[in-house]
Amino acid sequence: MKIASVILDIQTQSLDTPYTYAVPDDMDGAQVGCAVLVEFGRRRAVGYIIAIAEAQEESHDAPVSPAVRSVAFHDESEALPATRTDRRVELKPLLSVLSAPYFDEFGARLIQFIAHEYIAPLSSCVHLLTPVGRAPKVVKRGDEWELQKPAKRRKKKDAEAAPILDDADIARTAQQREAFDLTEGQMQAIQAIEGAMAHAAGGCVVVDGVTGSGKTEVYLRAIRAALERGMGAIVLVPEIALTPQTVSRFESRFGDTVAVMHSRMTGGERYDQWQDVASGRKRVVVGARSALFCPMERLGLVVIDEEHESTYKQESAPRYHARDVAAWMVCELGATLVLGSATPSIETLCRTTYDPSWHRVSLPGRANGKPMPPVRIIDMAREFGSGSRSMFSRTLQEELFAALDAGHKAVLMLNQRGFANFLLCRECGYVPECPTCSVSLTYHERGNMLVCHHCGHRVPAPPVCPACGSPYLKKFGAGTQRVEAELLKLLEGREQVRVIRMDSDTTSSRDAHERLLREFAKPGAAVLLGTQMIAKGLDFDEVVLVGVINADTQLRLPDFRSAERTFDLVEQVAGRAGRGELDGQVLVQTYMADSVAIQAAATYNRKRFLSDELPKRRMLGYPPYMRLANILVWGENADEVRDVALELDARVNEAIRDIVGTDWMSLGAAPCAIERLRSQYRWHILIKAPRDADIARLVEPVIRKRRTHKRVNVACDVDPFSLL
Repeated sequence: MKIASVILDIQTQSLDTPYTYAVPDDMDGAQVGCAVLVEFGRRRAVGYIIAIAEAQEESHDAPVSPAVRSVAFHDESEALPATRTDRRVELKPLLSVLSAPYFDEFGARLIQFIAHEYIAPLSSCVHLLTPVGRAPKVVKRGDEWELQKPAKRRKKKDAEAAPILDDADIARTAQQREAFDLTEGQMQAIQAIEGAMAHAAGGCVVVDGVTGSGKTEVYLRAIRAALERGMGAIVLVPEIALTPQTVSRFESRFGDTVAVMHSRMTGGERYDQWQDVASGRKRVVVGARSALFCPMERLGLVVIDEEHESTYKQESAPRYHARDVAAWMVCELGATLVLGSATPSIETLCRTTYDPSWHRVSLPGRANGKPMPPVRIIDMAREFGSGSRSMFSRTLQEELFAALDAGHKAVLMLNQRGFANFLLCRECGYVPECPTCSVSLTYHERGNMLVCHHCGHRVPAPPVCPACGSPYLKKFGAGTQRVEAELLKLLEGREQVRVIRMDSDTTSSRDAHERLLREFAKPGAAVLLGTQMIAKGLDFDEVVLVGVINADTQLRLPDFRSAERTFDLVEQVAGRAGRGELDGQVLVQTYMADSVAIQAAATYNRKRFLSDELPKRRMLGYPPYMRLANILVWGENADEVRDVALELDARVNEAIRDIVGTDWMSLGAAPCAIERLRSQYRWHILIKAPRDADIARLVEPVIRKRRTHKRVNVACDVDPFSLL
């Protein structure tokens, strides 16, 4: 008889181990990766097989197979740990096989790695490797549990008939389109990547190249080299819906073998792409964070473009970081990881100095030989003191008029959306706040609305102060709607100039990003106004001016990465100017003109920024010198949340004392910076550990063994990207 180790698809953290079931002798198709129907207690459930082994005849006091961590009973709903040997157990059988395999043995190891590393429920980790919306599930109908299978999707005839292309043919076709010379930096990067591929030891190459240095061409040639070796490639980009230009370059080089996967696609479209990758029809995948888990056979190369971006960190369970999971994957497979950015993260730069398998290659100049555009800092405090009250400095106005009158294009960036940050009563100081989140409401001119950008709460803006009845409600701050209104007023008389606004309001509909960028790309003068989404992935030769309306937003956040984010953002958006034959320039407006992050970004001087930032990180115990784990506690009752947080904090301190020692520390239980969000009160416990520590060693027992609370939730964010 065979036995199967099964992860149950039940969303609870208490099921932290696989369960063991018997595989009936007459059951066909039970393999690792298959969805199966099982009996669990008094209900039925869907599970996923992660291991199958031959059962051995065991004596009454023989241990359960070490490959199995727990077992399920015919007559009980609880599991028996593998260490229990006090009685013979009879395993429940698998009831039926519900699908072909979604993953293989490597996928099963990946699921268990993520569950342990990020202290995440096994069921949430399994779903990383299943196609979105296409897995079977069990739902409760009254008192009964009912199995729901996804409807079968009819594939297009041309897709069904499409041949599985030979990697060598794809590589030869790609090579024929490479009819231009590379820079010295590009050649060095490609040689380093090909060397890592030949070594096949899970190496990483960091391509540290300024904007416009030709990193994408490096990726394309590295992919071709992987295909020549019979390997597939996965390319991650931070926000694929924003980069149609990048996707088109991959498709033009590798044709129909490119699969595109991102959240803007329908479930059916993503499933078609998933199937094409699994069948071998697609050998190159370009997608957002989740594309890392597509079923690519013989994966040889993973490329993460703009590796510093926060979008590679998932903010819900499992809270993994795509960069770190990819690093584990390539080590397991003997593949190669490529991390590219004009502003690599501090953690990545640091790792290249101590990990011999990580190599950094510099691309210091643009591929077309053009210099990086000069950056001028405009002190808005001095501008205000001289009598100017406009959100556009005099210098920015003059340069904007000059660029547009010459028929060129400009990009203006504001790192927030809405019309104004908040309303304030100038008589009593009242500020309208969200009733479910501890933040002020943002004013939107369109519809005269107050909106919470965390939970979506919307109310009409009051005509008078709700607290004192005063009509003197002042709009403070500037959002994209207000900047757009002021910009249109500034450009009166220049009707030929098109103004395109890109923020999360204007890009909420399907294909909106591509439509707006096509509008901006049309010949003639145009201004692209947007939030930080326009700081990356845009390549327009006609852009001669980039203006940052307010560079201070990130610097004001109570987060240890705020200076790094500001440096990255200014340098990234500066790279949008002067990419073609026309010279470009960048104007950065700020009320913090002496900030080292802004000063260093304006001179493209990373060394100056790091010499200021790294000593602070070392002194305060933040990455890259320490690892962090942020235990999150939330619920509707403030007292209950506090009590659970304090109890967990006591357990953490006990574990530090008894298990790991004084190299670790906890900052104690405290309310989050945003204490209330979507009606949930929030506390957290921040733990600092040595750089190479296994954080789960301490935190996992604390989380798994806690007493569950019906009204309070607990989760752990390992290596958090934000502490807000």
